[in-house]
Amino acid sequence: MMSGIQFGKRAAWAVLILLLSVGVLPAGNAPGAAPAQSDGLAAPVARGQRVFTCGHSFHVFVYHLIDEMAKSAGYADHQSVGTSRIGGSRVIQHWDVPEEKNEAKAALRAGKVDVLTLSPIWLPDEGIENFARLGLEHNPNIRITVQEFWLPNDTYEPIYPLDVRKKVDHDATDIAELRKQHARYFRDMEDYVRGINKRLGKNAVLIVPVAQAALELREKIVAGQAPGLKKQWDLFRDSWGHPTAPLQVLAGYCHYAVIYRRSPVGLPIPPELAKANNPDWDARLNRLLQELAWDAVTRHPLGGVRAAPPAE
Repeated sequence: MMSGIQFGKRAAWAVLILLLSVGVLPAGNAPGAAPAQSDGLAAPVARGQRVFTCGHSFHVFVYHLIDEMAKSAGYADHQSVGTSRIGGSRVIQHWDVPEEKNEAKAALRAGKVDVLTLSPIWLPDEGIENFARLGLEHNPNIRITVQEFWLPNDTYEPIYPLDVRKKVDHDATDIAELRKQHARYFRDMEDYVRGINKRLGKNAVLIVPVAQAALELREKIVAGQAPGLKKQWDLFRDSWGHPTAPLQVLAGYCHYAVIYRRSPVGLPIPPELAKANNPDWDARLNRLLQELAWDAVTRHPLGGVRAAPPAE
């Protein structure tokens, strides 16, 4: 015969299961819901962030994507503060914009920025630390994100001037070799960012691992496991690597995950996919992009989502 305590426990579990099954209680990481803290994830960001973006054509599109995704997740107070757009730019070029025209510096000095997103072409440069120090001076809680992007021309050749006319067949790219090329790039980027954080004395500079997510997506395309994407060329507009809508959206989800420390899984299809006139770019593809982004961000030690030790 069951005791009253045993019966009470069984009844409580039955009610919990019923509530989960009918959707009264959130199960898993629904959009806007806090991820489980038992798995070592940092606390989600509770309020809308004020975002400024400096970058080039492999990055600036995330500015409006972050805005769309944040608001669709319920962050009505998310603010898009401004952009600095320079084609093929290093970060230092945005820093060196004349003072009277430098909207990024003005916004930072006014304390209007919570997150500054950056993306150097090839290797990071002193512009990142310059912006980080200026931002921290006026907002001690500011975060600076640096985008690791897919390698131009599918190879790691960090030289200037940029080789934008090289003929590359993305479908012929060997994924195993591409991973080796990216590994060198990741090491250089991560060493640089760790050095900045050590000098700053805090983990103010984060990495958005778009390239890791893109590599996983390309591997799934080759394996025939990416709904709506039949070949690697489906991600690119040219040999250099300018992104089509699916790769842009993947980058947007990675940035959303880093900025808000929340899973993008469950967010609606963004306009970039919905208006692409490709019926195969549907909810299944959108879900895959969300899952790949969240997986890449939660695994990266410098993404700020997985709880990290203080800067050395």
